[in-house]
Amino acid sequence: MSAAMDTESTYSGYSHYSGHSKKAHRQGSRDRHKSPRSKDGSRSEKSVTIQTPPAEPLLGNDASRAEDGQDDNWGETTTAITGTSEHSISQEDIARISKDLEDSVGLDCKRYLGLTVAAVLGLLVFLTPIAFILLPQILWRDDLEPCGTVCEGLFISVAFKLLILLIGTWALFFRQPKADIPRVFVFRALLLVLIFLCLFSYWLFYGVRILDTKDTNYQGVVQYAVSLVDALLFIHYLAIVLLELRQLQPTFTVKVVRSTDGEARYYSLGHLSIQRAALVVLENYYRDFTVYNPALLTASKSRATKHMAGLKVYNVDGPGNNASGQSRAMIAAAARRRDSSHNELYYEEADHERRVKKRRARLVVAVEEAFTHIKRLQAEEEQKAPGEMMDPREAAQAIFPSMARALQKYLRTTRQQQYHSMESILQHLSFCITNNMTPKAFLERYLSPGPTLQYDRDRWFSKQWTLVSEEAVTSGLQDGIVFVLKCLDFSLVVNVKKIPFIKLSEEFIDPKSHKFVLRLQSETSV
Repeated sequence: MSAAMDTESTYSGYSHYSGHSKKAHRQGSRDRHKSPRSKDGSRSEKSVTIQTPPAEPLLGNDASRAEDGQDDNWGETTTAITGTSEHSISQEDIARISKDLEDSVGLDCKRYLGLTVAAVLGLLVFLTPIAFILLPQILWRDDLEPCGTVCEGLFISVAFKLLILLIGTWALFFRQPKADIPRVFVFRALLLVLIFLCLFSYWLFYGVRILDTKDTNYQGVVQYAVSLVDALLFIHYLAIVLLELRQLQPTFTVKVVRSTDGEARYYSLGHLSIQRAALVVLENYYRDFTVYNPALLTASKSRATKHMAGLKVYNVDGPGNNASGQSRAMIAAAARRRDSSHNELYYEEADHERRVKKRRARLVVAVEEAFTHIKRLQAEEEQKAPGEMMDPREAAQAIFPSMARALQKYLRTTRQQQYHSMESILQHLSFCITNNMTPKAFLERYLSPGPTLQYDRDRWFSKQWTLVSEEAVTSGLQDGIVFVLKCLDFSLVVNVKKIPFIKLSEEFIDPKSHKFVLRLQSETSV
């Protein structure tokens, strides 16, 4: 009876929200008049955030939700609404929002400035050799010495070298940026400076020795342009070594630990800066780590709160009595009697495993029966006309109600319901039907938590990560460096260790040492 009343109050709490807010506001105003300061002596400032229910539940039927609320898991889905306002914001929130806006504007300006500089230098790289060849033909064409076949061969050489340089530049630099890093990429900036110095030197020499003197040796001018293209090709080779090949050899081993649940992974990295190592860690995190589920952490917190709330102290002797020793003995005895949290943890985990196994078995049976029904429907549809065939989406909608309740209970028991909406389950079911997949292949996504990329992007993706490091983020990785990647809900602690130097020795074994002679006597005792 109490479970039904609590469940009914849960679903009716949203309609009476304004009345609760006014009562809480009046009660809070009376409490503020009674106690202007909190227990620790500081000024109390309450900021309560109300978590609204999901817009699209797994099952849209209200009757099924009310019926499901009567089972042994009704308390897990109960929502308690407290507080004074649905939207609350403080001065710290305003300052943080303004700081995030300023940082985003600064990152955008820095990124577009870098792209602009790189684009201008890229145009100068490809236009400078062509300008070196065409300027004498335009300015003093009649005074040039005839070049003939040699210049034509040099023209072909310049054309093919520029084409190779264009393809290499497109393959190395024309990529979609994966992230915004807080500082400048040192090697890329070094290459841009080197290209600028090379072009500036060549233009300076060209202006002084060729344009001012109007050199008539056209073959020398063309060879000068060829030497510039060769220098640019060598700079491109240097860019490949610094940006791609240098980081391939593993030099460091990093341990990545998630701060909330302690899940850890190990990765091998080469010579990278701290900010680029952070990018590699985040890319591997979304692929290798299981999705972060804060609902799994609430069980231990509620158990600890319940245990602390169970310890109550009563002053039965009064303030003027001298039986303080007896009172302390009674408190210690009560604490020893209640110090059984390990037994509670053991029985809670055993009961949870039992419920998970039972609901998993129900889910497996329901899904197998649904897929058997699909095969029967397919066999019936094959006998009909081709125009009356059922598409996979309709087939998924037809068999989904038979497995929806078992799937909903299993997801609630394992606390995965917030990551699977009804639409995503229908899409996955239609995908499995289209590709003729088995029930086991369909259940693989739900029986165990998968990697983060498996789920809907809006449910796990963090738009901004903060890199915290005692060293400069542009410095390279070193042994013993620790840096932290923070997002809104948790953080990743990265510990860097250098791969030790391994010394191998060789031991020679003489092949003749393994040889032996077996002598057999032909005579017998008979």
